[in-house]
Amino acid sequence: MKMKAAHIGKPGGERELVEGGVPEPGAGLRDVRYRQSGQEEYHQTMKKSNSRKTIELLHRRDAPLETRTDLTQAATKDITAAMNAILADVFALYVKTKNFHWHMSGPHFRDYHLLLDEHADQLFAMTDPIAERIRKIGGLTLTSIGRIARTQRVLDNDAEYVEPLDMLAELADDNKTLAARLREAHNVCDEHRDVATASLIEVWIDETERRTWFLFEATRRRN
Repeated sequence: MKMKAAHIGKPGGERELVEGGVPEPGAGLRDVRYRQSGQEEYHQTMKKSNSRKTIELLHRRDAPLETRTDLTQAATKDITAAMNAILADVFALYVKTKNFHWHMSGPHFRDYHLLLDEHADQLFAMTDPIAERIRKIGGLTLTSIGRIARTQRVLDNDAEYVEPLDMLAELADDNKTLAARLREAHNVCDEHRDVATASLIEVWIDETERRTWFLFEATRRRN
């Protein structure tokens, strides 16, 4: 008795012929459909995988830097905003102080030149601790000169010539204003019980008041 040909589907689309060696009608079409179905399933799986990876990548890109801290998200947001504004002001005041240091003139050149260099060093020394403190509590700090320019509240002075005593008076006012803004930032830290940032601010207030005092006394005759 002659045996009927049979078709058995295998993974990968291979076919097995039983005795007789003749595939039954429609076996080739079923085989093609099998392969197509397997390919579609593979592509759907890859799409889902790529979609998950894309979502995870976007989440990592947009997610905040999760520095470990017991401060609340609201505290991080408020303190970061206050301290980034202070940081921008300090950078702006540093550049203005160096500007006046470089362009100082007159009979008291040496004294004023060295005084402003000392003040500039104090201001620049503040910048790294401010930025690192912001990062320690999970915030993002300033990233460019452009960000500083958009955030600063200290006014620049681009005049080609400024009288020496006018330089000192302007810096005295700027430092006095900085001290007031540091106190405002201290209040924000107190509200959120951020003792560490507040303690740093207290030192900076003292240094800023000292600069204001020296600048005021240097212009006393004029006052």
